[in-house]
Amino acid sequence: MNTQPRLLNLPNLLTLGRIAAIPVIVVLLMFESRTAGFWAALVFSLASITDWLDGWLARKWGIITVLGKFLDPLADKLIIMGAMIMLIPLGRLPAWAVFLILAREMSVTGLRSIASAEGIVISASDLGKHKTIFQMVSLIALLLHYDYYWLFGMRWELFHASMHNAGIFFFWIAFALTLWSGGDYLVKFFRVIAR
Repeated sequence: MNTQPRLLNLPNLLTLGRIAAIPVIVVLLMFESRTAGFWAALVFSLASITDWLDGWLARKWGIITVLGKFLDPLADKLIIMGAMIMLIPLGRLPAWAVFLILAREMSVTGLRSIASAEGIVISASDLGKHKTIFQMVSLIALLLHYDYYWLFGMRWELFHASMHNAGIFFFWIAFALTLWSGGDYLVKFFRVIAR
């Protein structure tokens, strides 16, 4: 009897769905409007939820696959970097900061490949998980971008919220965590390789 988990199980399909959401977000961001931003934020939010859900289901059902281990971080990087790159021409993110984040992601991925080829596993720190959460939160707000007014409190007062300002606030936290976690991984890599 085959005890290997099927490659196209639900967690992997959710991850593939996250990758399939990328062109939808890219196309929506080609049209700068409140409506396009709202739909891009909704698609990105649903895709972000699958990031948590696919891992949870894979662990719960015991169907962790090599394909899933490869696709899950790849899907995260692709959807986050795709959204960030599309926000540059809209003037919502500075190109230099997005470049540094992209450079960090490529560097860590390269170091992981080298370590893996040597049979070495360097575990990801919690910094990387926190970095991803802050990136996703900041991008949802930056995709929404515009000011919104909410009915608030018992007196039904209007509450004004600038989604762009909220997104930039969380972006700079994510930026700091991105560089910090990249440096942390670099130190771990050279410690392990030096042994």
